[in-house]
Amino acid sequence: MILVLNCGSQSIKWKVFNNGLKVVNKGKCEILDSLDFEKILAGELSKIKEDISMVGHRVVHGKDIFREPVEITNENIKELEKLSCLDPLHNPFNVLGIKTCQKIFLGVPQIAVFDTEFFKDLPEVAYTYGLPAEVVKEFGFKRYGFHGISHEYVAGQAVEKVKKPFEKLKIITCHLGGGASITAIRNGKVVDTSMGFTPMQGLVMMTRAGDMDSGIVLDLAQKFGAEKTDDILNKESGVKGICGEGEMLKVLSRLERDPSVAGEKNKYQLALDVFVYSIQKYIGSYFAILGGCDILVFTGAIGSGSAKIRSMITKNLNILKKTRILAIETDEELAIATKILEYGKK
Repeated sequence: MILVLNCGSQSIKWKVFNNGLKVVNKGKCEILDSLDFEKILAGELSKIKEDISMVGHRVVHGKDIFREPVEITNENIKELEKLSCLDPLHNPFNVLGIKTCQKIFLGVPQIAVFDTEFFKDLPEVAYTYGLPAEVVKEFGFKRYGFHGISHEYVAGQAVEKVKKPFEKLKIITCHLGGGASITAIRNGKVVDTSMGFTPMQGLVMMTRAGDMDSGIVLDLAQKFGAEKTDDILNKESGVKGICGEGEMLKVLSRLERDPSVAGEKNKYQLALDVFVYSIQKYIGSYFAILGGCDILVFTGAIGSGSAKIRSMITKNLNILKKTRILAIETDEELAIATKILEYGKK
């Protein structure tokens, strides 16, 4: 049996698959206080009674060190811990998940699968930042991209639905959830993606600011210091920063429930409009880069979960007249299980 564990700062998801990739057990829980993370995780894993032969872990940031699935060792755990600063909302909890599973499933191979893998061959023109070469070399600054497991999975599902060769399609995939990103795929290869060196770049998200003038970051850092600035940009910005609510479905509910309060309506409506506008800009730019778009895919809790937001995004985009628009639920756990099963056969 294969256990796939998907840990984040606010949730734990897991599925147990048999060798035919059928789910035989699963669980999900929300984390209200990260201080309780290890206790809650141990409680979730205690629900697993199956004989586990391999454990797969979603790890968000692999930088250039980890470009494909890898079996965990004490040495590469140390390397993963060094990457935690690049995605403090996910990587530290990914590592905690690995360490906990090592204790519970003694001797069982632990395989890490990386969100950045799908973007490992991103074109140089897309991953290069306009920074001094010596600075880039010292710090490894480049666009890495994230949500790759999800983007790769839903693109594959879309290809199956339209029954055309991957190598002959232009696809834009939109993963819209707490984090949000967009990827452009031409002829089966990633051409560009919205997230960058960290998951902070790109779209306006639920609590992340997305694209912004770097001068603002400098001003914040000078006033508040690096740690507080990181908290502001990662946890207090985006939709939450604009209207005070960091969950889009609650924003929609608030607008539908109480549209008569002008001040409130404007605040929540603005947050929604900014979110949608940032997505439209990226779709438009990727349409230009790809030279058209055969399939536009929406996934994630918001992307495939809200027909209203999909309609808002596509309503005035006349360039999409000949584009097939699909809403596809992602399944990162299945994608990871598939990858580690293939890894185990090597």
